[in-house]
Formats: sequence, structure tokens, C-alpha cells
Amino acid sequence: MRRPEFLIACAIVLFGTVPAPAQSYPSKPIRIVVPFVAGGAVDLLARIMAQKLNESLGQPVIIENRPGAGGNVAADLVAKSPPDGYTIFQTTNGLAISPALYRKLPFDPVKDLVPVTQLVASQLLLVATPSLPAKTTRELIALAKAKPGTLNYGMTGVGNPLHLTMEMLMHAGGVKFQPIPYRGDAPLNTALIAGEVHLAVVPFATARSNIESGKLRGLGIAGPKRSPALPDVPTIAESGVPGFESGSWQGWFVPAGTPPEVIALIQREAAKALKMPDVRARMAATANEVVGSTPAEFTIRYKADLARFAKVVKDAGIPQQD
Repeated sequence: MRRPEFLIACAIVLFGTVPAPAQSYPSKPIRIVVPFVAGGAVDLLARIMAQKLNESLGQPVIIENRPGAGGNVAADLVAKSPPDGYTIFQTTNGLAISPALYRKLPFDPVKDLVPVTQLVASQLLLVATPSLPAKTTRELIALAKAKPGTLNYGMTGVGNPLHLTMEMLMHAGGVKFQPIPYRGDAPLNTALIAGEVHLAVVPFATARSNIESGKLRGLGIAGPKRSPALPDVPTIAESGVPGFESGSWQGWFVPAGTPPEVIALIQREAAKALKMPDVRARMAATANEVVGSTPAEFTIRYKADLARFAKVVKDAGIPQQD
């Protein structure tokens, strides 16, 4: 056998079992679609991950912010994108809420999107503008009962995890706050600091610095335990609403039909990035627990949340949206 033929034969033996998509992927820029405006907790993590993927894969990773309809505008965009691994959807467990909340969706949250990995589990915070007399969740509930109809709260979308957590709190505490909509975490935090709105449930990542500086008051952590990053802020459960627990996650999805080997590669790269010391340090600072689960593990979590949030929406009496 001549040398060129020998080299070709060796290449076939060595690489012939590797699926073609995985060999060539990625060969062009990747986009991560975020369903919220820039500056929020999801956008911040997406930019961290984009930088790490750019370094490891050698291709530009572009963030595309597509807010609207509680994340459904972005979800529909991704669901209808080519299933080639070049469009990744980074979202929250709000995606698991949409089927219970909307009468009709332009995409199927189970059939049209494939779970890739849960990136992090996120803490949520109940915060107040500093001028509010209530300094604890217990005092807040007492104030709301003493002056019904006088308190409001900021929200960044009907049916997202932040909104549902507030609905759960109102249901458990037997109180009602008036909702005021904002387009994202950043404008909501600005309104809270200025006293334009009394309360909100917000991501830990975007609230911590404002609480530490005294610009916002932390009333309670929605999760099951206090955070070492804000040890003086009690849980909602220990400060007025026993048994209360709510949280969020961020994860990646791709269009259905994306080759399994490409999904596996994306998951491996995400898990590798999340293990890096600088990323872990940034996640710890914002009370995000690093996960990096497999597609199979994330699928189980996602389907469980679909069922759980259907019950929460029903119990809260939230009317279905058009």
C-alpha cells in the first residue's frame, strides 16, 4: 500500500466511528438566546458561559436578548431554529410554568425543546424599599393586613418564578399586594431603590450588592436555608411563613432534533466551564449552586417541575394568559 493510501486508511480507523456532526461542530458562531433584557441574572450568567465556551471551542458565542411574553418569544424562536447546536436557549424554570399559564403556546415546551443541562440552582430573595416600615416578613404580613390594598410589588413577567413565588407568599400569608410590571431585573431594582415600588421577589445575584450597601432591605430568602453570602437575612420560613420554600434554576435547551452527540458536547463544555474556580467563585458570591447535570438528569427535573408548577398556578388561582 502506498503511503497516501496508508494514511487515509489509518484516518478511517482512528476517526471513522466519530459521528460527522461532532467532528465538525462548532464551525461557526454560536448564539445563546436569553428571554430577558440585558443586566439581569440570566443575562449575567449567559455572558460568563459565553466567554468560557468561546475560549474552549474557539468560536464566537453571541448573546441574543429576546424578552417578551414571559420568555415565550425567545422559546418560540429557539424551538423553530435549525437543530444544529448553534442556537442554545438559556432560561429559568419559568419555561416549566408556561404550559399551565398560557391557553395556547406557539411551541410545545416538551416536544420542541430538548433539555441539555441545568446550569445552576438559584436563590430568590424577598426585598423591600428601605422606607417601608416592615423590617421582617412577619412585620410585612402584619402591615399588609392592617392596611389592605396599600402595598404593591414589582414583577418582571406574569407566571415567571419570581411572580409565582410572590403569589405563593400572598396565598400562604393571607394577604394581597398590587402588581406593578417592569421589563427586567435592572429597572425593577432601580424602582425599588427609588421607592417607586414597595416589594419584590428578585434573584439573589442582582440584589446582594444593593442589600449590602443598604439600598434595599432583605426581608427573607425564599429557599430552605440562609445563605453564607447574606447570613443576616433569614429565610421566609423562619421569619413568618413556616414551611415556605421556593427557588429557581437556570438551564440550557436546544431545538428538538439536535444530534445527540452535539448535545453531549455542549453539556460537557458547560459542565467543564462551571467547574472552573473563577466561575465557582462568582456563583458562590451570588448564592447560585453549580449543577451541570446531564441531559437525562435535567429532563427528569424539568418534567417534575412541569407537574409541580401546574399545581402552584392552580392553587394561586392565576387566570390563564392569552
